[in-house]
Amino acid sequence: MHLAPKNKLAQEVVSCCETNNIKTVVISPGSRNAPLIIGFNASTHIEALSVVDERSAAFFALGIAQQTQKPVALLCTSGSALLNYYPAIAEAFYSNIPLVVISADRPPHLIDIGDGQTIRQENVFQNHTLFNANLADEKDTFLIEKALKIAIENKGPVHINVPFDEPLYEQEEIEDTELNVEEKPKDTLLDEIPLDVDELQKYADIWNASSKKMVLVGAHYPSDLLQTQLEHFVKDPSVLVLIENTANVSHPKFINSIDKLIFPFAENELEQFQPEILLSLGGLIVSKKIKQQLRNYKPKHHWHVDAKRAFDTFHSLSHHFKISPQLFFSQFFFLTQQKESNYQQFWLEKKKLRLQKHQLFVETCAFSDLKVFDIILSSIPSYSQLQLSNSSIIRYTQLFDIDKSLSVFCNRGTSGIDGSTSTAVGAAYASNKPTVFITGDISFFYDSNALWNNYIPANFRIIIVNNGGGGIFRFIPGPQQSNALDYFETPHNLTASHLCKMHHFEYCKAKNETELLFELKGFYNESNKPKLLEIMTPRVKNDEVLKAYFKNLKE
Repeated sequence: MHLAPKNKLAQEVVSCCETNNIKTVVISPGSRNAPLIIGFNASTHIEALSVVDERSAAFFALGIAQQTQKPVALLCTSGSALLNYYPAIAEAFYSNIPLVVISADRPPHLIDIGDGQTIRQENVFQNHTLFNANLADEKDTFLIEKALKIAIENKGPVHINVPFDEPLYEQEEIEDTELNVEEKPKDTLLDEIPLDVDELQKYADIWNASSKKMVLVGAHYPSDLLQTQLEHFVKDPSVLVLIENTANVSHPKFINSIDKLIFPFAENELEQFQPEILLSLGGLIVSKKIKQQLRNYKPKHHWHVDAKRAFDTFHSLSHHFKISPQLFFSQFFFLTQQKESNYQQFWLEKKKLRLQKHQLFVETCAFSDLKVFDIILSSIPSYSQLQLSNSSIIRYTQLFDIDKSLSVFCNRGTSGIDGSTSTAVGAAYASNKPTVFITGDISFFYDSNALWNNYIPANFRIIIVNNGGGGIFRFIPGPQQSNALDYFETPHNLTASHLCKMHHFEYCKAKNETELLFELKGFYNESNKPKLLEIMTPRVKNDEVLKAYFKNLKE
């Protein structure tokens, strides 16, 4: 026997989560959600974590789900608390991350009558959720089951809205039950239905006849099988594989710094680079240059491989293979033949030349954001998890080679800066790897409540590149020409030192290359608390260095 909420609907919600193998719930405090707090707290099958700030809590849960590839539940009280989940829900929707949002609500007779903490909660996330379960009583168990099944199988956010009338805190003893939940093996292809071979052969014939084929890999969870399959692909000299650092695959014959390759292109090179076939997979693409290139010089065929959805990013999508890349390649390989071509080799030679220019420039350039990234990216211990914030951080990182042993993640579903730190904290909590999070100052301060968290592991490391504002707006030509740069860049003189003191982080600071190299010597060493390194870079010089860098690639 154990104590449980007396409310039967609350009992059903908790029970369904248990039987559907939900292992973690992130709870934000409140009163209307008391029956569910009591229920999850009493559960011996679900880990209950408490995070006060709902926006941070949602991204924290997203970070856990990102790493475990399993659904994580979120629980909040009624009213505006729920709306703070929306940024993370949108990110989960576009990044295919399973979140189960459970909101407590007032019953219908208390909505829109002037009662406190009430809003119209039903279907409030309907544009960015896979399913919405608006419950009435314990007879609605089928809706809870449907929501959980969709989150698990379709990998995305669902919303379960649970109305409670008072009393809210009553408890009763109920009998313990033994769960018999069968865990599915991770990364299994057994549940997928293979493509029709005769249909696939039509595409293989087009592939085999083409001498310029491009494979573009966006954000992807680390997969040894996909790594092996892509290595097989580049044995074909007519295939050029382009990857982003968030693709989590690596090979000397892959083009890993797309902007570095494309930026200096002359007009004739833009045409030479145009593929006959573009085969894309993975999540959203960071590189603006490759988007411009493939929109202006469209492939004759654009095929996207994904079990769930295909975005027409380059305005040329001709076919969507609704299957995982791993299963697609395992079928497609048997139908393909190598094609004589210099397409791959020509651009690999260009990659080599760009790398030489890159190294020469970075070695001699002034202390700046670019110099800092060269230093810190090479300092990260092997086999760590690297979390990146958006805006300048992910874009600078794309210019550098990254240790292939690192697992790299970034919130690229909506590309927002709002929850990057909280996501990294959740990922660090869920991962057995040391985690390094690189962020900009605006992103860090925006999400500073991420540090208000009792579950941050001692091996978590934050590196802030503090350039005193939104540095990316100095590189974009529009803001500087608007005479309103301060409103875009938002300059400031803040540092993270007091936040670190309040949240029990070790704090260190560097404002030049000598200090940075010194601080990095012990930064990754074991400690009994997490650490933060703040690097101060010159706000008015960073854009000049970066522009000179790209100009250097052209010369």
